[in-house]
Amino acid sequence: MPESFERGALTEAVFYILLSLHQPMHGYAIMQNIEHLTAGRVVLGPGTLYGAINALVQKQWIAALSSERDSRQKKYVITEIGKTIFLSELSRLQELIKHGETMKGADHA
Repeated sequence: MPESFERGALTEAVFYILLSLHQPMHGYAIMQNIEHLTAGRVVLGPGTLYGAINALVQKQWIAALSSERDSRQKKYVITEIGKTIFLSELSRLQELIKHGETMKGADHA
């Protein structure tokens, strides 16, 4: 997965995974949460989700809960590094919206 904080943009799937993991969840709950949040617009398959989870664990943006390591249904949670990445992306997206709204207003003037 070619996610890079230096690049400055997260994929939509990674953004929603990090958003979901502000509370501990297992993989299936993450998939359901993302589908619910996006009213079905974003549906992650198991391969996509678990590939992303593995990459995010390696980057230390999320972590498996220690009591869940041997469980078949591991729960994951966002780390402090992941929160920093998430907040940076949220700020970037808010800037995009602000500029888009400014342009939209200028087009109607």
